[in-house]
Amino acid sequence: MKLSFFGAAHAVTGSCHCVSACGKHLLIDCGLQQGRDEVDNHALPFVPRLIDAVIVTHAHIDHSGRLPLLVRQGYTGPIYASAMTCKLLDIMLRDSAHIQESDAAWENQKGRRAGKEPVEPLYTLADAQAALSLLVPVEYGQQVELAEGISFRLTDAGHLLGSAYVELWLREGATERKLVFSGDIGNVDQPIIRDPQPIREADYVIMESTYGDRNHDTPGDYTEALAAILDETFQKGGTVIIPAFAVGRTQELLYFLREIKERGLVQSFPRFPVIVDSPLAAEATRIFSQDLTGYLDEEAIAVLQRGSGLFHLDDLRLSRTSEESKALNADRSPKVIISASGMCDAGRIRHHLKHNLWRPECTVVFVGFQSPGTLGRSLVEGKKHVRLFGEDVEVNARIVNFQGLSSHADHDHLIRWAEQFDNPRPRQIFVVHGEGYVSEAFAAELCRRGYSAHAPLFQEVYDLDAGTMLSPGLELPRKQGSQWQAGSPAYRKLEEAGRQLELVIQQNKGGANKDLAKFTDQVMALVKKWSR
Repeated sequence: MKLSFFGAAHAVTGSCHCVSACGKHLLIDCGLQQGRDEVDNHALPFVPRLIDAVIVTHAHIDHSGRLPLLVRQGYTGPIYASAMTCKLLDIMLRDSAHIQESDAAWENQKGRRAGKEPVEPLYTLADAQAALSLLVPVEYGQQVELAEGISFRLTDAGHLLGSAYVELWLREGATERKLVFSGDIGNVDQPIIRDPQPIREADYVIMESTYGDRNHDTPGDYTEALAAILDETFQKGGTVIIPAFAVGRTQELLYFLREIKERGLVQSFPRFPVIVDSPLAAEATRIFSQDLTGYLDEEAIAVLQRGSGLFHLDDLRLSRTSEESKALNADRSPKVIISASGMCDAGRIRHHLKHNLWRPECTVVFVGFQSPGTLGRSLVEGKKHVRLFGEDVEVNARIVNFQGLSSHADHDHLIRWAEQFDNPRPRQIFVVHGEGYVSEAFAAELCRRGYSAHAPLFQEVYDLDAGTMLSPGLELPRKQGSQWQAGSPAYRKLEEAGRQLELVIQQNKGGANKDLAKFTDQVMALVKKWSR
């Protein structure tokens, strides 16, 4: 029984872990690296054809965004996820594929003028559709037998509609182990969805640490705090720009804005318009408006029982076309614009920032974690000049980091989540999905509290039977501004082939001496031919 860390190790994004047991190899998540975490999204550090099954904790792209690449490189097995996650993946992976194709087309348009080699998209819409065809919906609490000696169950993680912890049971001979993968642990008292559900027992726990070093500055009343920001901005004649993830966070904001309007909390401009400028967010809102039995919290159920829609508010507009989006910035009247992406690294939000960051009467409200290396993180940290679409833009707008809306558990709730595994305590807690120094500090704190905890590195391998490390991991380089280069597409493919060769070598350990000698001769022939 082995556990390998292929992503979100000393990093916030790119979640991907592999369990090898009973002759099978299982992936928990296959996410996209984003921001400073990005090293090379093209290179999967394992052989996709050798993976037998994938379990996805939730639909966010940093947990699911490389599924189409996995399929493109040869994976053909099932992809398990909650039923609601499957619905969200249907729109999110297709949207991600569109972005990949558009980005590649833009790079090639520029590259042709500079005489550069053409680049290929990370994956295409066809790859996304192929991945979606492999989805297998699973309900919360349903016990699923993956193979002899391997079963799993999904439990509500309270982070996003359909998000789940993965409880994984392994049995080889007389050895039995239970692993719990947290995915992303939800904040408490979020609108719409339920609080995270408890799990009490595990031999090994793999838990996130996004906010492992701090607590949320939670306002006493979300709606009143947000309404005060709107009121102050509208009094100055400004626009409120909210960069928000299209799935989950946008719907939470609509829920709060509905309440703000119902309670009349914005006195200066009660009938302020709200524009959701994201086709993906519009699709996601449609899914959030369907039958959510088994997913909603009691407050949301009460809203529905009153006959109100969760997101029904006056003066709501959904901007679908690029022309409608551009018109928003030509109109300087006060309004709220909610647009993706949530970290400002892509999408329509960058256009809205270009047209409004320099205006002192405007406010930009961040309502989620901003990963290192992203434009959102730069703005939150107080950068006074940014570059957008080849132009330098002065930051005169008010920047508000509204952490109370985070969908991640903060430090104290992470500690309480870990402490639920107390009778008996886990053999080991692996701390992942956090900036390197945060994961290390959080693991050290768990150790001080009497737990055995460790923040693994990329490609670290752990023996779940013996409880020992089999292979130390690597501290990967991080993306450093616009000068970072991953090499040409041909070189990236060569690197990927090298990783796969290394994995094949490892899998031949214990083979017949005659076969190993032949394999060695073939490898050395390649080395001799290509050595310089």
